Amino acid sequence: MADPGSASSSWAPLRIGLFRALWIAALVSNVGTWMQTVGAQWLLVQGPHASVLVSLVQTANTLPAVLFALVGGVLADIFDRVKLLVAVLAGMTAAGGALTALTAAHRMPPALLLMFTFVLGTGAILVAPAYQSLVPDMVPRPLVPAASALSSISINLARAIGPAIAGLLVARVGVAAVFGLNAATFLLYAVVVACHPQLGGTPPSPERFIPGLRAGGRYMRHAPVVQRILLRTALFLVPGSSLWALLPLIATRRLALGSGGYGVLLGALGVGAIGGAFILPQARARLSANALVAVASLTYAAVLAAVALSRNLALTVLVLLPAGVAWIAFLSNVNAALQLFLPKWVRARGLAAYQMVLFGAQAAGAALWGVVAGAAGLVPAFLISAAVMAAGAATLWFWPFHEIADMDRSLVRWPEPQLLISPDRGNGLVLVRTTYTIAAEKEQQFLQAMARLRKSRLRTGATDWALYQDGQNPRLFIELFGVPSWEEHLRQHRERQTGTDLQYHDDAAALSDPRPQTDHYLAADVRE
Repeated sequence: MADPGSASSSWAPLRIGLFRALWIAALVSNVGTWMQTVGAQWLLVQGPHASVLVSLVQTANTLPAVLFALVGGVLADIFDRVKLLVAVLAGMTAAGGALTALTAAHRMPPALLLMFTFVLGTGAILVAPAYQSLVPDMVPRPLVPAASALSSISINLARAIGPAIAGLLVARVGVAAVFGLNAATFLLYAVVVACHPQLGGTPPSPERFIPGLRAGGRYMRHAPVVQRILLRTALFLVPGSSLWALLPLIATRRLALGSGGYGVLLGALGVGAIGGAFILPQARARLSANALVAVASLTYAAVLAAVALSRNLALTVLVLLPAGVAWIAFLSNVNAALQLFLPKWVRARGLAAYQMVLFGAQAAGAALWGVVAGAAGLVPAFLISAAVMAAGAATLWFWPFHEIADMDRSLVRWPEPQLLISPDRGNGLVLVRTTYTIAAEKEQQFLQAMARLRKSRLRTGATDWALYQDGQNPRLFIELFGVPSWEEHLRQHRERQTGTDLQYHDDAAALSDPRPQTDHYLAADVRE
């Protein structure tokens, strides 16, 4: 996990004009998205099968995150991110305009409305990794945690004020106006992004989509830091989703409130999240990443129990404030860690995997706690989720975040191998062989170094890896790994190795006497 850093203000990134412009545009678009959701639900609430159709609006909004998040990540990594954002936002503007026109003409049946909602949700999940992967390019590395906190604040602000604005507009000017305003926010967002083309740029050797998707998957499978972050995210969000899923029932059944009272409870969570922005810098300066997540998780668990047992509105509002703080503390912490750790070539794909876990865990958790509440009751569901949250915090003893503060995440270019034959032959497969000569007393140290090097090779492009020891000369070790193509192997040399990967290689090579020898083999074209 990242170093907790200094106590610089969470608002410091907003002093950077480029980040400020895109953050405001994203905030306005997030508000529009929540207005769109409320407008769609209101359009269905009076019709037949309303309870099912209204819930399907949320499904149509979140399902694209599970289906297409990795697609968005791959596209953001292999294309110019600014051009991709502008193209997707332009498509969302067109879809939003069509939705507005058909709604105003009273030609919006439920199935078509859900289809438009799904399309807009797909656009949103294509936008998210592209935008988030630009953050480390807009702000200095020490400000990335604060920038991540501001992204979480944007989402919570939109969640708090978007529905309220939509409610007023629906009552005064109708649902079509809400849809039209949402389409306008997409257009505004696209214009702001288009005004900053310097953020974009096509990668030096753009990948094709399917190989890029496979390369991203291999990276996630062999990056323990990323896996641990995603695991901890799921352990927090599955129990944490109970509050968001069941809060309407707390408002109606425990506190006897109407829709206005429910809005007050949501507002308390939003205010807590904004207040967390003032607390987070001091918390990061005093606590390690693991301690901060433990405190956030235990605080949230205590809130779940208190909300379930409270029958007083003022008390419930009061205890929801720290829940907002804990929510933003956790999410901004893990998001910043991912942005700081992921190298640029796979950053959007890693953030897309995070988006899948983020939305998938909340959707699965909401369904789970709904079933538990239906079977055991509302209060037991909250108490069980609080216990699960506390148990998840306890697993930090066994599955802590990996330290990344001392890792060199800068990209380094390795010398490229020279060939005497054309690499464009046969099926394109490449075999790389490295020979090491290791003294007996260094063998265990060498094997430990090779375990780290193995993951590095597999993260950066290798599809398989093996280490062999010579049966007749025990001091001789052969490392073999395969790469799908010579082009992919050149990417390993040109744009995928970080300073840490280089260190893993050098640690193993330093144990060999003489220095290791590397050879490259191309697949021979054997004809029947």
